[in-house]
Amino acid sequence: MWSCEAERVNIRTGDPLVQRLLKGLRAGHRASLAESITLVETSHPKKKLQARQLLTEVLQDAKYTYYLYGTKSLSLRLGLSGPPGAGKSTFIERLGKFYTAKGHKVAVLAVDPSSATTGGSLLGDKTRMPELSRDMNAYIRPSPSRGHLGGVTRSTNEAIVLCEAAGFDIIIVETIGVGQSEFSVVDMVDLFALIIPPGGGDELQGLKRGIMEMSDLIVVNKSDGDLIPAARRMQYEYISALKYIRSKSKHWSIPVKRISSLTGEGIDELWDLMQKYRKIMEDCGKFVSCRRSQRRAWLWTHLKDSLVSTFINSSGLKEKIDQIEQEVMDGVLSPGDAADILLQEHIDVLKQKDRKI
Repeated sequence: MWSCEAERVNIRTGDPLVQRLLKGLRAGHRASLAESITLVETSHPKKKLQARQLLTEVLQDAKYTYYLYGTKSLSLRLGLSGPPGAGKSTFIERLGKFYTAKGHKVAVLAVDPSSATTGGSLLGDKTRMPELSRDMNAYIRPSPSRGHLGGVTRSTNEAIVLCEAAGFDIIIVETIGVGQSEFSVVDMVDLFALIIPPGGGDELQGLKRGIMEMSDLIVVNKSDGDLIPAARRMQYEYISALKYIRSKSKHWSIPVKRISSLTGEGIDELWDLMQKYRKIMEDCGKFVSCRRSQRRAWLWTHLKDSLVSTFINSSGLKEKIDQIEQEVMDGVLSPGDAADILLQEHIDVLKQKDRKI
């Protein structure tokens, strides 16, 4: 339990870099936020330790603020997904400008597909959101997916927390939009919205069931000009499809809202829906329990990554891994059998170490 304001302002680490970044985050400095996110994305051993120290301090600050102000201190974490061509970036720019005009601070964590050669981002989200990128109350952080399904990187959770520490009260996570592999983002956000274009037709059938059942809100974008009739048909199709899909919460029925990112039509009503969703979730206790579940998923994400890293870098196993990989590529072993062999080999190595101890 926090006892006084001094507990919050005291920095409990002696590392100069962590001290400097934490002070910058508390002051809302964008440069400190950018440097902090870069720090938590690193794989360098010393910098990983500094990143953990920084996150510990940031989480303690968040705990203290929640103790003082309750759910009012919590940001709104919004996840967005949808098929290519749905207009996600244009939608985010329109929505982000709407938020900042109302006095909110918006952070956009836009995850790009990655180059298989260098690991760098391919799309360049800042160039696709020119107006929002110039807004001083908005912060856009493009991050290469580096092969992660759904485009959600290992450090996305950390980036969300750091943005909140810098004073951003609305966090938008935009993902690549590849269908059922988007489920990982659901474990990071309070509200998950599916963005769809009009006239998708049969192309969306494979996407619908898997991702609709995880959505809290469905948005039919590009409802303007000649596309209005197609947008209306798409809205009716999704409303009909939702009759056969169980909502994630008994307190909320998934709405389907038509909007135009080009003209801004429907954005006001969409914001009202989001506020209504948050109030209902807060009143029934799901908002806070969702945050607890997000932290648990965060734990398991790191645990899985750490286990795989430990396995690959295990002493005495590197040559065996190379040998097994070659046999799989040559068709001598099936991938399943190869995985079992490597796992058993790792267990045997651990047992030998225990005997020596």
